[in-house]
Amino acid sequence: METELMRIGVSLPDTLLSKFDEIIEKRGYSSRSEGIRDAIRSYISYYEWMGDIKGHRVGTVAVIYDHTKRGLSNALADIQHHYSHLIKSSVHIHLDHDNCFEVIVLDGDGEEIKELAEAIMALKGVKFSKLTTVASNEKI
Repeated sequence: METELMRIGVSLPDTLLSKFDEIIEKRGYSSRSEGIRDAIRSYISYYEWMGDIKGHRVGTVAVIYDHTKRGLSNALADIQHHYSHLIKSSVHIHLDHDNCFEVIVLDGDGEEIKELAEAIMALKGVKFSKLTTVASNEKI
């Protein structure tokens, strides 16, 4: 069965597109479109994985953000205060004049951890956000 292809338009900063083009060339993709399809599949898979975060979990949220973005630092602080019962520790590092890296260590209900991570991901000025969790009773 053949799948119908749909055309879309996407606006990207030059630097992001240049980095993406370098990666698709190194990975041997036949086209930019194939690389984008693969990236979207990965995003969907990660989103579905996040939907399965339930029960007691421990984990981290790693965030890189532009601290010069108006109101962003306050919004991040508000989210963290709202979910303070989950937060065990956090580390804040200044990467350069504009960018900060923060790692938040979490312990608690998986669905609440996911809510916290999604609230952070949705903020304008957040350049990278990655949630990693494991069931606290999982044998490693």
